[in-house]
Amino acid sequence: MTFDRLVCANCAGPVSEGRCHVCRANRQRLEQEGPFGGLSPVALLTLLVVLIAAVALVAVGHQTA
Repeated sequence: MTFDRLVCANCAGPVSEGRCHVCRANRQRLEQEGPFGGLSPVALLTLLVVLIAAVALVAVGHQTA
C-alpha cells in the first residue's frame, strides 16, 4: 500500500502530507521498504506463480533435449 491513501490515526490527516511526527515516521518507513514494498500480496503471488511456471518450462525443456 502506498502512503498517499493512508490517513493518520494521530492527526487525521493524510500521511503523505506529514502533518505530525507519526505521519513523518510512517512515511519514511514506507519509503524505505524497497522495490516490492508497494506491491499488493496478490501481485506478489502472481509474480511467484509466473516465476515457478517459467522454471518448470525450462526444466521440461532440458529433459527433452
